[in-house]
Amino acid sequence: MKAKDIRNLTEDQINKKIADLKEELFNLKFQAALGNIEKPARMNEIKRDIARLKTVLTEKSASKAE
Repeated sequence: MKAKDIRNLTEDQINKKIADLKEELFNLKFQAALGNIEKPARMNEIKRDIARLKTVLTEKSASKAE
């Protein structure tokens, strides 16, 4: 997910996406612990997406404060 696309979302939509990605990350960690994960690189992708979402969310809240 690109930052440009994320900026078009509302804060509620961003928070929903963060929650969904955290749940997916939890499931992938569980699969990794059991040893049957198909795409281990997906975990890194999800972590980066969560970071992007949080960054844009911070930008939006900072712009509101001004």
